[in-house]
Amino acid sequence: MARIAGVDLPKEKRIEIGLRYIFGIGPAIADQILAKSGVDPNTRVNKLTDEDVAKLRSVIENDYTVEGALRGEINMNIKRLVDIGSYRGLRHRRGLPCRGQRTKTNARTRKGPSKSIGGLKKKPIGKK
Repeated sequence: MARIAGVDLPKEKRIEIGLRYIFGIGPAIADQILAKSGVDPNTRVNKLTDEDVAKLRSVIENDYTVEGALRGEINMNIKRLVDIGSYRGLRHRRGLPCRGQRTKTNARTRKGPSKSIGGLKKKPIGKK
């Protein structure tokens, strides 16, 4: 089993796909990593040799920010926006979308489940 950047890669997948299980590595970066390390993209994770795993690990550690370091960097960027009081920072603080989406309808992913307003009934007309 290959363990790279603190993540156990799935055994039966191709290494090209398996690298994407690491936070911060997508399709394009996975291809770049494989090209730099010289590992065949069609190799299954369980067929990798120790040298291949070492090459992949060294390329990822030296050239890319992934997993915990990347999460920390993202959180620091958001904290900076909140601290300087920018519009995007205010939206982050309030838990609303930051990129101009409408919020009258939709935006439920960011706002959370809708809060129902209960206990308001209209009084019938003419009765006291």
